[in-house]
Order: sequence, then structure tokens, then C-alpha cells
Amino acid sequence: MSAILTSLRNTVVASFVLAAGLFVLYLGWGGGVDYTFWTFLFRWLHVISGVMWIGLLWYFNFVQIPGMPNIPDEQKPAISKVIAPSALWWFRWGAMATIVTGIVLASLNGYLLEAYTLGAMEGFYVQKHIMIGIGMWLGTIMWFNVWFVIWPNQKIALGIVPAEADVKAASARRAMLFSRTNTLLSMPMLFAMVSAQNLF
Repeated sequence: MSAILTSLRNTVVASFVLAAGLFVLYLGWGGGVDYTFWTFLFRWLHVISGVMWIGLLWYFNFVQIPGMPNIPDEQKPAISKVIAPSALWWFRWGAMATIVTGIVLASLNGYLLEAYTLGAMEGFYVQKHIMIGIGMWLGTIMWFNVWFVIWPNQKIALGIVPAEADVKAASARRAMLFSRTNTLLSMPMLFAMVSAQNLF
């Protein structure tokens, strides 16, 4: 067991093997690899990706950003050179996987255009499509912020892209403000997504 738990790769592989075991159980109960299964699979992948993305968003905003002033200057490079770049890699690819699996899921369920037009195609009568559309638009804005504002500015702030000290400081502030914007949007986004699946 320690060979599994002392290696992150082995832990993740074992986790997926356990999930595959549940898939075998599903097949044993007479389940099939049909439309229902594919919509489930992409919803599951969407949730996994979203947990990675929003979990790291909240880590940055609830832990790392507030904690940085309390870290002695000589220890800050451990965060900026090691932890932050790795966390930002998972953060941005978690965002990408979330939006891709969400778009595939909406397509499979047949409401992609209805949701992205916030129900306009149906005369604004289908509340579920309006609500999921709000969630999708908020998620899309957040994804855009990650890839086109937060990450480019973090590369400057962390010194991955060379820049003067004042430019680094301005980039760090811009990245923080857009990260806080995403934190602000995360609760209504999740409300819209979950309510569309459970209230309508």
C-alpha cells in the first residue's frame, strides 16, 4: 500500500483503477456503453476537471495569496519558483479540461446553443437552459481570464518571462485581481450549474 500512496502517479492510477472497478460493476448490473453512459462519463470528467480547477482557484485565493505576506522574503522563492508554477500548470489545464468536457456534455445533451443563447432560441421559456447557460457563460469568462489574463501575467510576476520589478508588481496585481474576479464568479457559476441539474 505504501508503494501506491508514496507516489502521486501510483495513487492517481490506483484511483482510476478503482473507478474502472465501479464501471465493471455497472456492466455486471446490465448497464451498457450507450448514450446515457457517454453523458455520464463526460459529466464525471467535467466534475473531476472542475474540482481540480476551482480547488486550485480557491487554494490561491484562500491560502497562497493571503499567506504570502507572512512568509519571510528568503523563503518566498520556494513558492514562486516551485509551488506556484506547478499549481498554475494544473490550474490552467484544469480550466481547459473543464470547459472542453462541459461543451461536449452540453452537445451530447442537445442544449449547447440553447444554453449559450441563454434560452433566447426558445423564447426564454426553458428555465433549465437559461440557468445552465448562465453557468456556462460564467465558466467561459473564468476560463478566458485564466488563459488570457491570469497566466500571461503570472508568467511575468513569477519571472518566467523577464521583466522589470515594477512590471512584475503590476502583473502580479493584475493576476490577483482577475483571480479574485474568478473567485467572485465561482459561487454563482456553481449555483447555476448545480441548480440546472437539480431544480429544473
